[in-house]
This record gives sequence, C-alpha cells and structure tokens, in this order.
Amino acid sequence: MKKQDRTNPNDPQERLRRLGLHGLLTRWAEIANEPWLERLLAIEEQERMKRSLERRIRTARIGAFKNMADFDWTWPKTIEREAVEELFGFGFADEGVNAILLGPNGVGKTMILRNLAHQAVLRGHTVCFTTASDMLADLADLASRDTSHALNRRLRRYTKPKILCVDEVGYLSYDNRYTDLFFEVVSRRYDGPVSIVLSTNKPFGEWSTVFLHAACVVTLVDRLLHRAEVLSIEGDSYRLKEAKDRTATARARRPRKRDTSPEHAHP
Repeated sequence: MKKQDRTNPNDPQERLRRLGLHGLLTRWAEIANEPWLERLLAIEEQERMKRSLERRIRTARIGAFKNMADFDWTWPKTIEREAVEELFGFGFADEGVNAILLGPNGVGKTMILRNLAHQAVLRGHTVCFTTASDMLADLADLASRDTSHALNRRLRRYTKPKILCVDEVGYLSYDNRYTDLFFEVVSRRYDGPVSIVLSTNKPFGEWSTVFLHAACVVTLVDRLLHRAEVLSIEGDSYRLKEAKDRTATARARRPRKRDTSPEHAHP
C-alpha cells in the first residue's frame, strides 16, 4: 500500500521548500526559533502569489475592458441576468461545461466575456482570451509552414487552459483550412473536458455561412453544444446608442448660430 503523504503545508520547512529557499533550509537548526522567520515566509509567499497572478493575467491576453459594474442591464431587450451572473461562480468550469453568449452586435457580449476571463484568472484558473480570427490566423500561419511539431505546440496555447474564451465567432467567414483548425481546438477541449466560453452573433443553424464548404460543421457544433449552456441576448447596439448620446450632447453644448438669412435681416 502506498504510504500516505502527511506533509503539513503550513509547516515552516515545507514552506521554505516550496519557495526554493534552500539556503535557509540548510541552516534550519539555527533559524527555527528566529522571530523574523514567519514574517519572511509571509512576504515571500505574498510576492510569489502577486507575480503568479501578474503572469497569468499577461498570459490570458484579456486586454482592456469596462467593469461589469458599468454594464447596463436595462438596455438589452432580453437578457437572463441571473444566468449571466451565475457564470461568475465558475461552476461550469468545474464541470467542464461550455457557455455560449449568442446575440447581435453591440449588446455587451465582449464586455461579459472579458470580465469573465479576468475573474477566472483571479480565481486561480488558467485562461486564454482570443478572438476567433486571431486564434485561427495564428494557427493557420504555423500550419502553412508544414511544421506539425510547432503547430501542436501552439495548439496547446488554446487547448491546455482551463477556460478558453473565444470572441466574435461569426463576424468573418472561413475556408476549410481555418474550419479544420477550429474543429481541432474544439475536439481536443471536448476530450478534456475543459470549458469554452464563446460569443457569436450567428445562430448555430447559420454557422455553415461562417465555416464555408466544411463537412465537419455539424460535428463541430454538436461537440460544442453537447455540454453547454446557451445564453441569448437580444437588443439594439449599445455602442450605437452611446454614439447617438455623444452626438446629442455635443450638439447641445454648441452655441446657436445667429440666423443671417435675408428674410431675417433688419431693414
């Protein structure tokens, strides 16, 4: 029978090992009772956690985004707020379930997706955020060089993280080469299983207009939806609303021009 590991993670010597402070370990008999030891360990552990978080945020490539506190829940005509907020509990990631944000342009899908990716990193999950076009262009570039080893290594960027966030599926159309790569990513994650959170402006019945002439579209959608929750958002573009509001505000600030037409001229 395998001997059970009874190592106490809070034991000071074990903490020194995890931090790689082997010099202090070799002098353990001298420092074991030093009053500064606990403070030193706490500082090193906090710095390690800070650097790890910064590294995971950089690796996730989330980019700039507005906080969910600024999300206008009253603007979409239809949105299941409870279902969206439930995603931020990350139960779907624990179960290896996918989440699909479906709706027209400008209703906040990207804002939700970026916030979800950021919160996932803060929770300790490994995350990769990408647009569909960026991911497929990245993979297709390596595939075109006929370097299978390099392609497989790059595929791990999109298949290994606990959560893969893919934005803007449906905004562009792709040929067979790109579709095969997308299918490969979905299939490898399906076998994980690990979660994909995806935003799209196209119902799945229209994905054949996105992935053109591809025989695998039906299977791709089937694997994507097999363990998935679809959250539909309906409404007009919030970006267009903001543009109209800015125009109206700017127009109201401008001084009115005096009418100098002949009919209003003084005799």
